[in-house]
Amino acid sequence: MPISNPSQLMRFRRLAVVVAWPLGAAALHAQSAKDHIALGDRDYAERHVPAAIAHFEAAIAADPKNYDALCKASRAEADFGEGLPKGPVQDKAYAASQRYAEQAIAVNPHHADGHFALSRALGRRAMSVGTMERIHFSKIIRTEALESLKYDSLHVGALHVMGSWNAEVMRLNTVQRSFAKTFLGGEVFALASWTEAIRYLEKAVAVDPTRLGHHMDLGAVYMDAGFPAKARQQFEWVAKAPLKDPNDALYKQRAADRLRRL
Repeated sequence: MPISNPSQLMRFRRLAVVVAWPLGAAALHAQSAKDHIALGDRDYAERHVPAAIAHFEAAIAADPKNYDALCKASRAEADFGEGLPKGPVQDKAYAASQRYAEQAIAVNPHHADGHFALSRALGRRAMSVGTMERIHFSKIIRTEALESLKYDSLHVGALHVMGSWNAEVMRLNTVQRSFAKTFLGGEVFALASWTEAIRYLEKAVAVDPTRLGHHMDLGAVYMDAGFPAKARQQFEWVAKAPLKDPNDALYKQRAADRLRRL
């Protein structure tokens, strides 16, 4: 559910680990980077994103070039921002997600996760701005997602990003499409299609069929591409599926809203 009081949540985020962890702040700083990553993974799996971020940040403080911690911090910040209303707090979360992803790529430029993290961070930022500004983000989003797939052809996150990229280009109106064609270049722009959007998102679902986000976005693409029956199947699956990831409750709300409008 979107957060109605961002400033209150940010105060919670700063205190999350101290409150949740009986050993308190002193023990927080005594842990190794490996320990903090494990604790962050635990909190993330339990959908306690602010607490997970605090642990990943502590891991980075202990080991600034820890690739795993940087990628996970980027992922968690992007998830945290998605659940917030548009505004400065969301912008800060997305900026942090981008920063950690860029640091991860600097540490290891030849690995899929860092490039995916950057494509996702920029994708989240793009959805919080106007369409014309979003188009400016789209070129690097596509480049980073393809770079991720170069190192891991089945990277489920990058597959999802490429499906979403194709869909967002196809959703542009005539004026926006003209601008996008100029900015992206005619050759790149011409590669976008509903067919490719569906192909990438269906592949993401096939690689990891348990994630609500994949099904939610595939349903949205089916709907916009003119396949309402297939869209309904995806939204109904999301509505019935158990919670797994941090923003799954948000996806369930969106699926319910889509089903009411079908």
